[in-house]
Amino acid sequence: MLTFFQQPWDWYIAGPVIGILVPLLLLLGNKSFGISSSFRHVCAATFPNGIKFLQYDWKKEQWNLFFVVGVLLGSFIASYYLSAPAQAPQLHPELVAEMQQYGITDFTQLTPAQLFNWQNLFTLRGFAMMIMGGFLIGFGSRYAGGCTSGHAIMGISSLQIPSVIATCCFMIGGFISANYIVPFILSL
Repeated sequence: MLTFFQQPWDWYIAGPVIGILVPLLLLLGNKSFGISSSFRHVCAATFPNGIKFLQYDWKKEQWNLFFVVGVLLGSFIASYYLSAPAQAPQLHPELVAEMQQYGITDFTQLTPAQLFNWQNLFTLRGFAMMIMGGFLIGFGSRYAGGCTSGHAIMGISSLQIPSVIATCCFMIGGFISANYIVPFILSL
């Protein structure tokens, strides 16, 4: 049984688990699945209510905070107690060749250590990828009224047109970023 949890789950296992989560949340508590709104709940709970955006009854949404804590706790347990011996990720040879053009040669971890480290944070490339990228993800999720998981999983499944539009924009932005913006940043 432990080996089942130590290996990556195929799409036909993980997909239905996520798919069952959406109707369960709706049927059992009339709740919407999403992660990015939890940041707003934390801010509303901890900051004075002088900001109109944070003036709402965040206690009605505290279940979402427990969900996020569960995600963090579950990822900690999975990474420290259920992880299999470390194996280098299997990458397509064309991707490896393209990344080597940018000076990235260490593919032993999920995130290349040559890109994501403390020393690289203080370079133009590191600042653009980690600081600006993180800011744009946070700003974009709030501007779009939710993150990719909220819109793509919950919004589309409940037939919300704004979620379909937001998900299409997320995908277009991802394609543009992966093919044009990230190669530009990597060449800095």
